Amino acid sequence: MSEPIIKVEHLSKKYILKHQNAELYSTLRDVVSNKVKTIVNPKSKIQNPKSEEFWALNDVSFEIKAGERVGIIGRNGAGKSTLLKILSRIVTPTKGRITIDGRAASLLEVGTGFHAELSGRENIFLNGSILGMSKKEIQSKFDEIVAFSEVEQFLDTPVKRYSSGMYVKLAFSVAAHLEPEILIVDEVLAVGDAEFQKKCLGKMKDVSGDGRTVIFVSHNMAAVNQLCNKVVILQKGQLFDIGATDKMINSYLQTGKRNTGETKDDSLPALNAKLKIRSARVTNAEDETVSELNNQNTGFVEIGFEILKEGRGYDVSIQLNHAQYGTIFTTCLKDVDSGKSDGTIWKQGIYKYKIELPMNILREGDYSIVVSSAIPKVEILDIFKLETTFFIFDSISPVAKTTEGRAGSILPVIEWKKV
Repeated sequence: MSEPIIKVEHLSKKYILKHQNAELYSTLRDVVSNKVKTIVNPKSKIQNPKSEEFWALNDVSFEIKAGERVGIIGRNGAGKSTLLKILSRIVTPTKGRITIDGRAASLLEVGTGFHAELSGRENIFLNGSILGMSKKEIQSKFDEIVAFSEVEQFLDTPVKRYSSGMYVKLAFSVAAHLEPEILIVDEVLAVGDAEFQKKCLGKMKDVSGDGRTVIFVSHNMAAVNQLCNKVVILQKGQLFDIGATDKMINSYLQTGKRNTGETKDDSLPALNAKLKIRSARVTNAEDETVSELNNQNTGFVEIGFEILKEGRGYDVSIQLNHAQYGTIFTTCLKDVDSGKSDGTIWKQGIYKYKIELPMNILREGDYSIVVSSAIPKVEILDIFKLETTFFIFDSISPVAKTTEGRAGSILPVIEWKKV
């Protein structure tokens, strides 16, 4: 078994938080009055700010092997950024240690890593030098970096004049192309446009394909699911769980409650504050929640979601997955509800929708549901997986008999016309 490229052992990081007293936020009259009191009575003093220990990380241990694409997920304040800063050697741990076998390139926050007064061209060489690259090595990668970054027109402009999106494009391109053994990327990619984000995810996959390691922190579960083959969940500074991506994302998004054929989520926040998917269930024709369906009968998927912030352009989709054959189809609300796709404002409140499953063409087997919401081509709002799979079994229906033994993820009976 190969040795880990990163080893985190009992890692802890403590910060001292200072809480100002109310007196320090008084009016000018109060300040003058307090000053006079201290002159009249020297023993009278304004109390110093109170201090409190805050453990951003507390006894975290895990290992990462070369070539793994590892997602770090968790709520705000879980310790993700602190962990990345320690891995990037920006801050030192209070307790524990990390062992890194290789050169690491980090892209953590817009505004770090580049010198604002230098041009994009100069910063490419500066970053390469910091990573230990020779001038010749940087020059060999220079054209690739510039082409990928899409900022060639502004290459000789000081980066302080770049937009946040331009900055991220160049910073990511430098970090990904200068061949570090470990690439560390924070949520900063969310600043870029959707097409560039897609290109970055593809590049990170390519990087890991070359045997290099990627560590990716994001609140975007779709991006984590697409890129990562392993996920670490942090919760309140501690390691909550680590394992395969699907299992970890499901664990992160769900409350852990299991109800046959149905999952509800009334406690977890949405990925943002606009729309939250609340429930999903599979039902029969009698509107009963079920975990099994006969393809001779009818079946439905019902979802519920809450609009937290009034807005336009929201869309919700249902993705049906077969355990063996993968995704069977995805259907979107905007495809059939023109009133919601033409820019109509969604009002705050709870909404429920139902779709009928095409039982006559679905194979026997285990199925699962993924419900997601987005403003198409702009941002992902929420993702929700139905934790409980449901089973569809063949019956003596004509369709089941006609298509018996055929390959394919669906089993349609299609009319043939002689011409």
